[in-house]
Amino acid sequence: MARPRQFDEEEVVRAARDQFWSVGYSGTSVDDLSAATGLGRGSLYKAFGDKHALFLRALDNYTSDVLETWRTALGGPGPALPKLERHVHNVAEEITGDVDRRGCMMAKTAAELSSVDQAVAERIADVVRGLHSTLRDCIAQAQAEHSINADADADGLASLLLAVLRGLEALGKAGATPEVVKGAAEQTLALLPRVPTDGGAPGSTSPSEA
Repeated sequence: MARPRQFDEEEVVRAARDQFWSVGYSGTSVDDLSAATGLGRGSLYKAFGDKHALFLRALDNYTSDVLETWRTALGGPGPALPKLERHVHNVAEEITGDVDRRGCMMAKTAAELSSVDQAVAERIADVVRGLHSTLRDCIAQAQAEHSINADADADGLASLLLAVLRGLEALGKAGATPEVVKGAAEQTLALLPRVPTDGGAPGSTSPSEA
């Protein structure tokens, strides 16, 4: 009769995730994983297979958390435009608050492995599509609520926002100041084709501004 496992599998995956996130796939040895998880080589291999299989589990764990965070932030109750604005500000705050510059595990993984590892490339592409879809749905909701111009291209706006948010991550990793990161976020939000609250045509000026 097989003995039951004496460890929490999800805790082990998260410990491995932190190890991979900190130093990358190539920089992590099986001995590093043993030290991080508290499991010997035999237990790791028996539970998860090889290093690559454990890495994929760790990457799935990370990207699942990211997608859930975005979907909760952008798909929860309340008006869409304020949700979108808060989300962009929150991403900028997280980036400027990353004093260790550990960055995004997904971005680091894409840079290291996407060109040589099909399983990783497919996972990253799936997540990018999920993030884009979440942004697009929020923008479409804002259009239905008449806070963003209904004639605007929701797909295009989602692509722009996604590119900026991922770009802010790169800026933060490169050592950009908080002012630069937050300023880029603010400017991007300012470019959204909002519907004027006075009911005028988008981009129109009031008599006092003419």
